[in-house]
Amino acid sequence: MSTPVRLDTLGSTEHPHRLNPGTLAAAAIAVCVAQVALAIPAVLNGLFQQDLGTSSAQLTWISDAFLVPVTLLELTFGVLGDLFGRKRLLVSGTVLLMIGQLVSVLTPGAASSTGTRVLVLWTGQILSGLGAAAIFPTSLAMVAAGTHTARDRSRAISIWAAALSSGGFVSPVLGGWLARFHFGSDEFASWRWAFVAVIVLAAISTAVSAVWARDSSAPAGRSLDWAGQITIAVAMFALLYAVIQGPTSGWGSGGVIAGFILAVVFLALFIAAELRGAAPLLRLDLFANRAFAIASIATVVGMFAYLGTAYATSIRLSAIQGFTPLKTSIAFLLLNGMALLMVPLTSRVLEHYNPRWTLGIGFVLIAGGDFWLTSLSASNLSVAPVVVPLLLVGVGFALALSSVTAVAVNTVPNHLAGMASGSTSMLRDFGFTLGPAVVGAIALSRAAAEISSKVSSNAALAKSLAAFNGSAAAAPAAQKPQLEAAIGAVNSGPLGANAVPGSITLPNGQIVPFNPLKDTAFHALDHAYSIGYLVCGLCALAAALLAAVGLGGNSHEAQITAESLAE
Repeated sequence: MSTPVRLDTLGSTEHPHRLNPGTLAAAAIAVCVAQVALAIPAVLNGLFQQDLGTSSAQLTWISDAFLVPVTLLELTFGVLGDLFGRKRLLVSGTVLLMIGQLVSVLTPGAASSTGTRVLVLWTGQILSGLGAAAIFPTSLAMVAAGTHTARDRSRAISIWAAALSSGGFVSPVLGGWLARFHFGSDEFASWRWAFVAVIVLAAISTAVSAVWARDSSAPAGRSLDWAGQITIAVAMFALLYAVIQGPTSGWGSGGVIAGFILAVVFLALFIAAELRGAAPLLRLDLFANRAFAIASIATVVGMFAYLGTAYATSIRLSAIQGFTPLKTSIAFLLLNGMALLMVPLTSRVLEHYNPRWTLGIGFVLIAGGDFWLTSLSASNLSVAPVVVPLLLVGVGFALALSSVTAVAVNTVPNHLAGMASGSTSMLRDFGFTLGPAVVGAIALSRAAAEISSKVSSNAALAKSLAAFNGSAAAAPAAQKPQLEAAIGAVNSGPLGANAVPGSITLPNGQIVPFNPLKDTAFHALDHAYSIGYLVCGLCALAAALLAAVGLGGNSHEAQITAESLAE
């Protein structure tokens, strides 16, 4: 096991592969753009639902279609960067990201079916996710491979983490602002401008990486571990599919149960393959390092809590309360903007203090913000009540993200920077992917059950709903398609029932009742997503306890090894 060393014993000798400003800039810009692409659908959920008429499961999969390939393939791209050069992979990743965003922009219009339109958008998101899967571990490996003193490593990781977090607040502000501009004749198609903006940003990143980044690689002992890559990909996809699809298909359905069984079987096969492989995708002996193992578990649990919070906030503000994308973006400024402001602080803390304290404090702040959010009702149609709790979560995320990243790359030998970067990126994004999936599953299942209970116990509500569902039969031909679409949305699930207005204004100015489930769905979703915040808070608290108890060392003993800084 590697042991921590005192920072003041580390030299500051110059190295031939020292991280130059161009490489740091290329890595920071690339990871920022990738995070922009990852986070931008969150602020557009309301527009997606209005434009595409998605079901709850389809809406969840728009974000997860990006996140799933990121999670499945980050380890693989870590290997490819080590073998063939990280600069080449960074450029290729941003190009693939641009292609995916272009496909998303070209999603067919309202003349096509919802299924076709959603399928094209999913395809674009999957391609973008493949590009991001190359960018996340490659950019971090370039930073780690070029830093050979404690100060340089701490500063570079803080900048990289701040760039990643900055993408999380740039995306909603950019998406919210661009959503104000019409894209063609459809008033709800303005979400496409956000993807156009990502294309422009990715083109800039490609140029910066191609011109200024310095290449690096570490091919010794690395090869394409096909058995490891296939088994881990199948295991993670099966698990994510089962979690995401559970609320729609039912937790006892054959497909969902098969997903969980496949996940367990292929995870066991992955472990067996890695133990026997001559050049494994992930060296399992890394987990013999207590700091690396504890940080890995805390990463999954803590990042689940963070992105679950972000997802619940996105749904609360946009799909439940009906705020505009620009107004919703205020929340993401609070959740992600603090990392950039805190770069000097996090850099100094990483250099001089044991990450158990920054991890613990960071996750405690996230938990505190979540528990506060649990008590706030969505009936207060203002952003003001959520500002302070979201700020707590944002500060906590800034501390935790830098710390878990630092532990992953500071406690393994420098020639394994690509593997460590791939593993920490995979674990972070696995937590990110599980967050929306699990919180969405819990909240939507709970809301659907509450709505069903209210309809069953209220004869007047059940009668009104039956009359509404049958109203299309007697509607004039010109109004029938719109009325059928509204009926379909109300019966598609809690989010659809909340999206259709409770009353409409007739041409003569008279206001008449329309969707009988509007008020019931609103309050059911409010209660359900409060439970989602509670789950996230408990997970963040568990991650804090894990870091505080599991990571050893005194407060001024930074978790860094001389071997991790060596050539």
